Amino acid sequence: MKSPPLPLEEAQARLLALAEPLLPVEASVEDALGRFLAGRLRDNRTQPSCDLSAMDGYAVRFDDLAGPWHVIGESAAGHPYDGVVAHGQAIRISTGAAMPAGAGCVILQEDIAREADTITLTGEPPVPPVPPGKHIRRTGMDFRTGDELLPAGTRIGPAQIALAIGAGHTHLPVRRALSVAVPDSGDERARSGEPGLPQQVPASNGAMLCAMVAALPCAVRRIGPVADDLAALSAALAHVEDADVIVTSGGVSVGDHDLIRPALEAWGANLDFWRVAIKPGKPLLVARRGRQIVLGLPGNPVSSYVTAYLFLLPLLRAMLGARDPLPRTIMARLSAPLGPGGSRREFLRARWDGDAIAPLALQDSGALSSLAASNALIDRAALAEARQPGAVVRAYLLENGGIA
Repeated sequence: MKSPPLPLEEAQARLLALAEPLLPVEASVEDALGRFLAGRLRDNRTQPSCDLSAMDGYAVRFDDLAGPWHVIGESAAGHPYDGVVAHGQAIRISTGAAMPAGAGCVILQEDIAREADTITLTGEPPVPPVPPGKHIRRTGMDFRTGDELLPAGTRIGPAQIALAIGAGHTHLPVRRALSVAVPDSGDERARSGEPGLPQQVPASNGAMLCAMVAALPCAVRRIGPVADDLAALSAALAHVEDADVIVTSGGVSVGDHDLIRPALEAWGANLDFWRVAIKPGKPLLVARRGRQIVLGLPGNPVSSYVTAYLFLLPLLRAMLGARDPLPRTIMARLSAPLGPGGSRREFLRARWDGDAIAPLALQDSGALSSLAASNALIDRAALAEARQPGAVVRAYLLENGGIA
């Protein structure tokens, strides 16, 4: 008896349970962009390493705020004043400059009147900073030696690169790059750029899937289109048998020409599960051969895209060591009516404008135009009631794979 399709969350959990994190490697901080930390990142230095001024002005003693003061020197960023500030004295100070010894307050330059080397407070009445240390960045304000800066599984972006360098790191522990193979299969597909037969369509799935993976640290190989022939499919699988992950699109249903499953069995892969209770994307296949994972996506381009978003990208992120590999959801208000749900949980192409969301009219699983026009997916539950404008729905944002 055929097993029923799995619920989405169960299928995702089963797939991610197969995702063994890759071995850690050391990468220079600059080369770690887009990768995930393989261990906790601790601080190698204290920042700031001394008290710094946060503004341009004058540094005076903490207990000497009435004035007037005599200016005896200057502290500039990278060029500190090396003396000690006494009562009645002030140091001209710049943003980012070290606080002189004895000084505990910075008075803003716009609150000061200066004649020669004598300064006084302005204003009616003249008021010093409250609290006196308001414009000082204290030692260790940002981080201190030994602090945990980033947990394992953090993705390294521009801000994390700056933090790592500021914390004294030149190299970071990250996961090695993934090797991903994307065989395009189907007799109905013609090579991109080549004239096809009237019954054929250009092979776009492979290029689309490679583009979705491109933001992750992966080496991607695209082959095909491969004919709907058991020998040809077996040869294609053998050609990419060194890949960490193999992603197919099409041929995973139950038709006479759906040969991915028998090709995988002949190749020595073991089926983990097949079919998920979602629309589009029900005929999803997950198999394993040793440490290799095979993800068989549906052939319709929208089905392929949606299942890659919900399964392929989380799988790759998990293998690369991501702490939170699954895409995040938002809650958004409808700006247009949403019809009732069918027998399966459905992911509807939609436009989100930053405030409200509207489903697109064309939802056919072969419609690339509405896929290209969408920037979100509305998550509509099975048998859901119709919703009116203003109702709140759950949605996925498609930009950056839904994790940004």
